[in-house]
Amino acid sequence: MESFPIINLEKLNGEERGLTMEKIKDACENWGFFECVNHGIPHELLDRVEKMTKEHYKKCMEDRFKESIKNRGLDSVRSEVNDVDWESTFYLKHLPASNISHVPDLDDDYRTLMKEFAGKIEKLSEELLDLLCENLGLEKGYLKKVFYGSKSPTFGTKVSNYPPCPKPNLIKGLRAHTDAGGIILLFQDDKVSGLQLLKDGEWVDVPPVKHSIVVNLGDQLEVITNGKYKSVEHRVIAQTDGEGRMSIASFYNPGSDSVIFPAPELIGKENEKKDNYPKFVFEDYMKLYSAVKFQAKELRFEAMKAMETTVANNVGPLATA
Repeated sequence: MESFPIINLEKLNGEERGLTMEKIKDACENWGFFECVNHGIPHELLDRVEKMTKEHYKKCMEDRFKESIKNRGLDSVRSEVNDVDWESTFYLKHLPASNISHVPDLDDDYRTLMKEFAGKIEKLSEELLDLLCENLGLEKGYLKKVFYGSKSPTFGTKVSNYPPCPKPNLIKGLRAHTDAGGIILLFQDDKVSGLQLLKDGEWVDVPPVKHSIVVNLGDQLEVITNGKYKSVEHRVIAQTDGEGRMSIASFYNPGSDSVIFPAPELIGKENEKKDNYPKFVFEDYMKLYSAVKFQAKELRFEAMKAMETTVANNVGPLATA
């Protein structure tokens, strides 16, 4: 099998820009994932984020996680568990409003650091969206404009630790799913693997590369590109030993009132003969997703298409403004 795409973004500034853009295009069309190096986020900042995130888990979350596992009997399971993930998490919201000052147990230095980190990730997310626009033949800023809705995108970070698991064959770190949103940027542990994606019917490891940012495409980009780019199923495999795995995933998603539909320029292009995807408000999609996250995305698309048909029959076309 071909190797996982690792893309040096620094080469966008020189003679290899065309080749680098082609690599991004291929990754979006055939993988739904790629890994960025030389992305412009200072390595020193990433090192501090990793250090303080791991310290926070040890200080504030590890004992709580162990107690939770013990109370639910997950440390002694004998058959496969399909309704629980072996992960310890907390969430930071950045846009449209930040909750960082209100999340409990965070040291002030860690709050400040995560605000700075979020700013860098937000900027990189928007730069990547414009690269996708360029490859798709869309006007610069098109994806950002769609994501903004009437106010702003929805942007937040899930901070996860995957502690050692005694029975990783019976419990997944995170069950297989596609991401509901737009573009996801992941800063992951460079020493412990575990993230896998499904490609051509086989699970493929996403390699841990120091100071890299892993990018994956969510369901909304599949809809907007009319299937040219695909969101891809992925999972986290728990490990039996070591210190566990750190994962900081930032989700740059459409605003709650953003109307999502295939870009008109991509309907009828190449092999895309028609509009194959529904038109919907992002908040409605998320309400459905929260109930069926670990089911096939195609069922969600069909449900939204049925909702679209009902709305059109009852009250006319879905408003776009």
